[in-house]
Amino acid sequence: MSFQIVLKPTAAEVATAVCEWMIETIHSAIHERGHCSIALSGGSTPKRLYEWIAENELHCVDWSKVILLWGDERNVPHDHEDSNYGMVRKAWLDRAESTQEPRSIPQVYPVPITSNAPDHIAFEYSQTIRKTMRVSGLDSTATPVIDIVLLGLGDDAHTASIFPDTLAAQPSDDLFMANFVPKLGVYRFTMTAKLINSARRIAFLVCGASKQPAIDMVWHGPREPERYPAQWIQPVHGELLWFIDAAAQPERRDP
Repeated sequence: MSFQIVLKPTAAEVATAVCEWMIETIHSAIHERGHCSIALSGGSTPKRLYEWIAENELHCVDWSKVILLWGDERNVPHDHEDSNYGMVRKAWLDRAESTQEPRSIPQVYPVPITSNAPDHIAFEYSQTIRKTMRVSGLDSTATPVIDIVLLGLGDDAHTASIFPDTLAAQPSDDLFMANFVPKLGVYRFTMTAKLINSARRIAFLVCGASKQPAIDMVWHGPREPERYPAQWIQPVHGELLWFIDAAAQPERRDP
């Protein structure tokens, strides 16, 4: 597994470093293709990133050319406290829209939690991903290429909502799926490893000492991706980065 490690002393500095990297990538994508697509993650470190964007970066790029997708979501209404979309809206989007400046407001495509039919919701969002990512000449069966995918890491080495020993931890040709997680007793919605691995750039945002064992397992093995799903994340042609703070750094430091 080949990747770049960006180590910062604190979680706040991780969020700032990710933001700088994102802004540079957004500029490049808009220059090259006219837009930039980003799959967002939930979690405390991404939340710091979104808050930083809202406080400091609303005028640094043309956000109207940025497409926001969700890498995973909980099976709850958007106004629920556990909703990833709801978190992003409070941390970033509400402030962006309050400016009433079109250049500050991205294009937003949340997962449509509108029914009690998880598979239907997942299919609908797969179609949304294809429609928003449509590129001239792209075959309808081809895997879309997202510019940036942001990921977290659970203490059990899950990422997005690809949990150990679940359907999403198995190889799949789907783009997005409803994944039942027995230990939680709920469905989670998630981009698949196939879609994530097709991205141009993938970044893990991981902070805190509790993440040390999971990072160590993902980096150093043994390789059992169905048990440690973050091991599935290996870009086909893109770039993989791990942004971590000092507390999360494993004792075995070399990947």
